[in-house]
Amino acid sequence: MPKRTAPFSRFEWQIAWRYLRARRAEGGVSTMTWISLIGITLAVAALIITLAVRTGFRDEFVDTILGANAHVEVFAQSRVTANGGLDRTIQNYEDWADRIMTVPGVVRAAPLIKGQIMANRGQYNAGVEVFGISQEDIMTIPRIAEPESSAGDLADFERGISIGSGVAAELNVGIGDKIKIISPNGVKTAFGTSPRVNAYEVTYIFTAGRWDIDRTRVYLPIAEAQSFFNREGLADEIEVMVDDPEGIDDLLLPIMEAVEDPSGVWTWRDRSGAFLRALDMEDNVMFIILSVLVLIASMNITSGLIMLVKNKGRDIGILRTMGLTEGSILRVFFLCGSLTGVVGTIAGVILGCLFALNIDSVFSLVNYVSGGGVWDPSIRGIYHLPAKLEFWDVASAVGLSLTLSFVVTLFPARKAARMNPVEALRYE
Repeated sequence: MPKRTAPFSRFEWQIAWRYLRARRAEGGVSTMTWISLIGITLAVAALIITLAVRTGFRDEFVDTILGANAHVEVFAQSRVTANGGLDRTIQNYEDWADRIMTVPGVVRAAPLIKGQIMANRGQYNAGVEVFGISQEDIMTIPRIAEPESSAGDLADFERGISIGSGVAAELNVGIGDKIKIISPNGVKTAFGTSPRVNAYEVTYIFTAGRWDIDRTRVYLPIAEAQSFFNREGLADEIEVMVDDPEGIDDLLLPIMEAVEDPSGVWTWRDRSGAFLRALDMEDNVMFIILSVLVLIASMNITSGLIMLVKNKGRDIGILRTMGLTEGSILRVFFLCGSLTGVVGTIAGVILGCLFALNIDSVFSLVNYVSGGGVWDPSIRGIYHLPAKLEFWDVASAVGLSLTLSFVVTLFPARKAARMNPVEALRYE
């Protein structure tokens, strides 16, 4: 009765290693092994890079949403005015803000005036969105008070106007320059309503990190905004910030109950939910596509092993007659294939992580070689390609690659183990 060897014994490792190193002239398939190794490396690296960019892009997008916009917008229910129009401005807005601040989890409740107007300086014009807010409240907006870059001093907010860097570039202005803001619904006279035009000194320029914010947003002191938009003693909404934006749904009912008056709410998820859902769907599709690439790369292992089994038929017959069991032969060829998968996965992890960690440098090189213009922030919304390595993303790529490598290795290894030694040596 053949003597059984211990599973994955040193003898089996030695045979597998010898087969992997063998050249084609010696009956090996080293070229196919290298092709399999490189294929798995590139596939795993591509999967890790894609997952890192996906995570980084979503985090950057959500961070800019939460850092420069309200987590919840609270407004009064629409009511019919004397002239038959609809109005949902808040009259007792300070009382609303105080009551909302009593809700656990709310960190800021700021009355806000909002309006879309035209900004002008000389021959330059830009459509902008005005946010009327108090000095105290604007200092608590993360992406405005602590932006990626800024010019001027936010402490001078009360004596001028604060604008995004995109607005500043569009109007060709800097700190100390004056710009005009023009509203068609301005001064009411005996002859009707004439446009209102006010001039303000630019005291602060910010870069929030989102192209659409930097390109359109300006901030005015709330008293100035109330006067400019004919909202004396009124606010358009209450801008609410909470300590846990992801759990905002649990705070909506307490906020509405705190207000007491008929009101409505609009959350950051309502504003950007469609885009985030599109991102999630795209993420799932990209993961499936790249998983297929890993599978294709792993199939090269199968091709290489089938060739190896065919070339080593004589060796298999000799080993079987020497006493090796089917299980031992299976493990030898399983090691040949799985080692390729393991080494390729490790190399792919290293390559993918290095690429993700240095993606800014790599992308700058690509942008330089292509002559610039590769990344258009007006389309993508952010100024650079972000990447964020997460442990579970890397772990999922590693798990997928190793699982596929082990599974596809079993079939040719099982074929080698079941080879009849008599048939293998018949013509030797």
